[in-house]
Amino acid sequence: MITARWNGEVIAKAERTVVIEGNHYFPIETVRAGVLMPSPSHSLCFWKGLASYYHVAAGDEVNPDAAWYYPRPSPFARRIKNHVAFWQGVTVSRD
Repeated sequence: MITARWNGEVIAKAERTVVIEGNHYFPIETVRAGVLMPSPSHSLCFWKGLASYYHVAAGDEVNPDAAWYYPRPSPFARRIKNHVAFWQGVTVSRD
């Protein structure tokens, strides 16, 4: 099982993730409900496409732009459609 944790809480847990460039992309349905909050932020990857971000909420804290996803990934990155990845203090480990 692969687990994402932040602020002492499990925020995602999946049997499998898609690993690209060292980042685990979790199927969106494996992320705990209520953890992700929309963010207005975006970035561009030359081969994956336009990324959108979420703030991550756990406990009484919010980690701004700590998750990202590709709503319409390029054909080269189609495996990460409907997946989300984490950073900025979110730890991912294999349990």
